[in-house]
Amino acid sequence: MQDEPLTYAVLSGGVGGAKLVLGLQETLRPQQLTVVANTGDDFEHLGLPICPDIDTLIYTLSGVANPETGWGLANESWDLMAAIDALDGDVWFKLGDRDLETHIRRRDDLVAGLSLAETTARQCRHAGVEVAVWPMSNEPVRTVIDTADGPLEFQDYFVRQQARPVARGIRHSGAAAATAPQPVTNALRQASLAAVFISPSNPWLSIDPILSVSDIKTALADTAAPVIGISPIVGGKALKGPTAKLMRESGIEPSALSIAEHYRPVLDGFIIDTQDENLRPRIEALGIRVEVTNTVMTSLASKSRLAQTAVAFANRLQP
Repeated sequence: MQDEPLTYAVLSGGVGGAKLVLGLQETLRPQQLTVVANTGDDFEHLGLPICPDIDTLIYTLSGVANPETGWGLANESWDLMAAIDALDGDVWFKLGDRDLETHIRRRDDLVAGLSLAETTARQCRHAGVEVAVWPMSNEPVRTVIDTADGPLEFQDYFVRQQARPVARGIRHSGAAAATAPQPVTNALRQASLAAVFISPSNPWLSIDPILSVSDIKTALADTAAPVIGISPIVGGKALKGPTAKLMRESGIEPSALSIAEHYRPVLDGFIIDTQDENLRPRIEALGIRVEVTNTVMTSLASKSRLAQTAVAFANRLQP
């Protein structure tokens, strides 16, 4: 009888997480991989339910994502947005003409009574994505940034205001009532689980919302599999997004060490870039094993190399 293959789970935000997941898709068989997607960014726009991180994952894994932005669809057109703009409509969050199908299909499924997990599984099948992509919760959890000018929901802060307001705090509205879909808890508790990877997404805006779901946080605490993070900070800078800005506004030095300290309660291992090798002893002093490699993913080959390094590191950390 053939041994059951090892399985891996990934906690993922949008673009940075999708890059790692694509590398893992190239490295593992589809049935070995489960992706838990952040839904703290979700909101309703023009009457449609928008799930940016789920969509970025599906578009990336199916090979249709815009290679220049990492989000949205390649060769997109914007006729509807132009028409709405001509009528002085609300176009601060742009939806491409082809992208609309995803949101309309999701709306129709949800209205018909399907859960977010069920409609996400249908969208994966429709796109030909064999890797299991699940939302962190079927219930709404919304990331809210408290600023000097008042609370802002994530998309208002990040897209409409381009992350300019100074953040005073971040909270996850609805997290107390949220539960993880059964396939997520099953994946995090199965005996074949070899590792949980925390993708190089923004810890506060993309990963903390996932960890705010008690089922997921408890499963990570209970698992014997190593939990391994990949730093989104390289050489003191964020590769994408407002991670470093948020850290400075919170009085935290933007560094791989600070990220390791933030994740310390859940981490067994941490992957940092070669530019940050000097931080290795200080991270290991936290009781976290460290792997040093090139973490900057600019091509499919570099994504695959990082994924292969992560899997090999996980194998060495097996209890």
